[in-house]
Amino acid sequence: MKVIGFAGYSGSGKTTLVERLIPALKHLGQRVSVVKHAHHSFDIDHAGKDTFRHREAGAFEVVVASNRRLALIREFERESTQNVHHLIAELYEGVDWVLIEGFKDSDLQKIEVWRAAAGKPTRYVDDDFIVAIATDSPDELPQATLRPVFDLNDPRAIATWLLDNQARFEYHAETYR
Repeated sequence: MKVIGFAGYSGSGKTTLVERLIPALKHLGQRVSVVKHAHHSFDIDHAGKDTFRHREAGAFEVVVASNRRLALIREFERESTQNVHHLIAELYEGVDWVLIEGFKDSDLQKIEVWRAAAGKPTRYVDDDFIVAIATDSPDELPQATLRPVFDLNDPRAIATWLLDNQARFEYHAETYR
């Protein structure tokens, strides 16, 4: 599998870009998974549902599956920082690409998502893991770069570049153990 991260400050457009990149990659015949960093407490379950009741009863893990979907919910007994590499290891091995949203400080290759209008600094100047930039304001980048710069609103161009350079993004789990 190939892995690429998307890093940027809140409001930069990471989620929208990833959302638009998924069908662009699928159109090119690729199977895509996503690992998303969430802040603090979040829930995908709802009060009253069987799985919620099982969790409330104290189950460490609940797996719910149908003929179309599988979900795993794991409860940590105390706060736990999740390493992106452990999360990648949880994914199905038959996937072509894993898009990582968040985990901006990880040691994975990343595309920086940056908007000048957001008023936030860029990361590419100080982060050697940033391999490209997706922006709606390329003329306002604060420092020249040899990295590819993509139009934030052109996910097809980014998908094509990823496929043209896919060997570069091959994930080797043993490197991170």
